[in-house]
Amino acid sequence: MFASGCSLFNDAYQVESRKIIDYLLADMPLPPDADIQKEPTVILGTGTGIAGRIVLMSNVSPASNLVFYGNATQGSGWKLVSSTVAEEIVLVYTKEGRHATIEILRRGGIGKFFSGENNSQITISVVHPGAIQEQNPYLALDKTRMEFEGALADRETP
Repeated sequence: MFASGCSLFNDAYQVESRKIIDYLLADMPLPPDADIQKEPTVILGTGTGIAGRIVLMSNVSPASNLVFYGNATQGSGWKLVSSTVAEEIVLVYTKEGRHATIEILRRGGIGKFFSGENNSQITISVVHPGAIQEQNPYLALDKTRMEFEGALADRETP
């Protein structure tokens, strides 16, 4: 009974999560067999102002998911601007100023032992136009650079 209850909770989570993601990212194709992973998934914003990361587990191979994205993005308006195909597959798409990075990895760990070699982890990261306001938002963490720039500012002041 406990396993059945967990399965029902997981199924409900998948249905509800897919509804939300389909609404927020209606134009980004998602493999129909893939399960959304609750913990590492983070979505902020709405419509074309969306930013975030969606992590999916797929029961098909990275190669099959590569073919899926090659075909599924053709009619969706996403333009492939960069790709790296190796043990880790990285696809970079743009659409209307938005950027999407799709990383496809062979699923590792203990699940590999039980579920075979043909499983994938897919991470989709999406950033909207204007999401990056400042080119180095971490400057305050670099004390050496802050001291140097402060010294330069002092020299420029009469």
